[in-house]
Amino acid sequence: MATKSGMAGGKLAWGILGAGKIAAAFARGLATSKTGRLAAVGSRTRENAEKFGAEFGVPRRHGSYEALLADPEVAAVYVATPHPLHAEWTIRACEAGKHVLCEKPLAVNHGQAMAMFEAAHRAGVLLMEAFMYRCHPQTAKLVELLRAKAVGDVRVIEARFSFGASFNAESRLFRNDLAGGGILDVGCYPVSMARLIAGAALGKDCAEPLEVKGVAHLGQTGIDEYAAAVMKFPGGIVAELATGITVGRDNLVRVHGSAGSITVPNPWVANRTAADAPEIIVKLNARKEPETIRVPAEVTSFSLEADAFAAGVAGGKPPHPAMSREDSLGNMRALDLWRESIGLVYEAEKAPAVAGGRALSRRADAKMKYGKLPGVEKPISRLVMGVDNQKALPHAAAMFDDFFERGGNCFDSAWIYGGGACERVLGQWVKLRGLREQVVILDKGAHAPCCDPASLTRQLGESLERLQTDHVDIYMLHRDNPAVPVGEFVEVLNEHLRAGRIRAFGGSNWTLPRVEAANEYAKARNLVGFAAVSNQLSLARMVEPPWKGCLSVSDPASRAWLERTQTALMPWSSQARGFFLPGRARPEDRSDPELARCWYAEDNFKRLARAEELAERRGVEPINVALAWVLSQPFPTFPLIGPRQIAETRSSMQALDIELSPQEVRRLNLEE
Repeated sequence: MATKSGMAGGKLAWGILGAGKIAAAFARGLATSKTGRLAAVGSRTRENAEKFGAEFGVPRRHGSYEALLADPEVAAVYVATPHPLHAEWTIRACEAGKHVLCEKPLAVNHGQAMAMFEAAHRAGVLLMEAFMYRCHPQTAKLVELLRAKAVGDVRVIEARFSFGASFNAESRLFRNDLAGGGILDVGCYPVSMARLIAGAALGKDCAEPLEVKGVAHLGQTGIDEYAAAVMKFPGGIVAELATGITVGRDNLVRVHGSAGSITVPNPWVANRTAADAPEIIVKLNARKEPETIRVPAEVTSFSLEADAFAAGVAGGKPPHPAMSREDSLGNMRALDLWRESIGLVYEAEKAPAVAGGRALSRRADAKMKYGKLPGVEKPISRLVMGVDNQKALPHAAAMFDDFFERGGNCFDSAWIYGGGACERVLGQWVKLRGLREQVVILDKGAHAPCCDPASLTRQLGESLERLQTDHVDIYMLHRDNPAVPVGEFVEVLNEHLRAGRIRAFGGSNWTLPRVEAANEYAKARNLVGFAAVSNQLSLARMVEPPWKGCLSVSDPASRAWLERTQTALMPWSSQARGFFLPGRARPEDRSDPELARCWYAEDNFKRLARAEELAERRGVEPINVALAWVLSQPFPTFPLIGPRQIAETRSSMQALDIELSPQEVRRLNLEE
């Protein structure tokens, strides 16, 4: 039986999921690896599994992917399916407790990749993307030369990978439903190489582009037949990339530096049957003759990849420059930007399925807590997902699916966010998943300068259309306009309430005296008043607002009013925009002027120190303590969180497990 570490009988027991050409290449490589043995193969048909098994001497042959994942003898799985199946079967393999080496590209998009790594994290297994060239000693030597500034400061990177195939509408390369085209199939190599080179030049494992601009020829099946891109990296580094499936070119990498150039004639070392003997050519401006550095290997890159993966299983992380989690996520993000630049969206991305290939539901281990709000019949998750940055459905769906699986059901957006794109993507997701009766939508409108009853009504109508619903559960006035009598806002909000367009309402960035006046007006006329307030609150006091017209309730008087009235607070920037992240804020560090302007103050650094002290005692992060503080207030709170990645959502959820004592709350308040 395979052990938890994945080693059985001294070698890693592999199962190959898929029986195509790339699966065959890996099987050959595995036979000459030092650490692995091929224990099983799984194909969609018994016939294919038997044929593959006979060719490569595989003892266990399964006629389905499910049977392979259920095989107790298999410790690691190589996913060798077409691109669109990577996410589903990687996630299923992780859930089956298998370590996973997934063929490149890891996923169709960054959203899927996040879900895949989250599944690996949850299962405690290793997931690595199969860029075999990263495991060849030639790549390690290139990184070594760049870090040593062998050609001075890196300025321009050239990287190409393309081939000339004849058009075949039935081939996976040309099929839109199989995520065909050059960018995903082989363009992922130049992108990963450019990020690696830029990272080495900057003293990092990899670097992320600041800008990505691409052009392409989209063929009759709607995929990129050949494409080019320019990327700009920190440090003034520019990369020129090219790919294609219908145009063969010289596939090389060249690095131009201030003192010379490095050329790698065979950068991808992709020979599937014999070991490559590649070389690196270094040409210095000060020398007439170039230096040729040979970096041979005794086995193929696929063998080396299997051994690098086994080292990652043993050590918890693949050895650099093999692909890490951060590297793969960055690569998928860059590929998304390249495709966005040429306008290529696959049909399946317009209605993305749940990454695990199953119906969406709350996980059995979800720890979400819930509260109530007058007028809203549904329970409301104590953490609210901010929908203010998600503009593309594939990424948003991955984020929203994960939040819902964790028990989150409340989503906050606004008419102004993304020019309407954020509301649209939320509405698309809710409709696609069929969740309108299970989720709570908090939406906002009447932002300054259009803060008046007429604008409110117009914007609410537009928001409902974007959200594809006939009502929102909670509607917030995004700003106040003191020039408008408070009664006029109360009257129009009650009109929409009676018409069924909203279930409850409140005010964001309203002074508490104005909220109180609105409620007094409503009570005197037997109308409904404000059910909640959405002003800023965090453990760190907001020194200056990030945006004009924003208000906080962190002062003692405001918190006392909320406690006395028991008014629900749905605070934005509840984690002080990352102030409590490890190493994020230090008095001497002014590299983030916005963070310094809004949160740097002596009392806040005292709170940070106490949060760090408490976090160390509890075995959590300071930012978890800071969010737990918001949840621990003596009045109802539903903090808004704004994660950009699934890992950030996971981090926020840890606050739900932290119960702060009254004494700990007072200490964090600097009251003792």
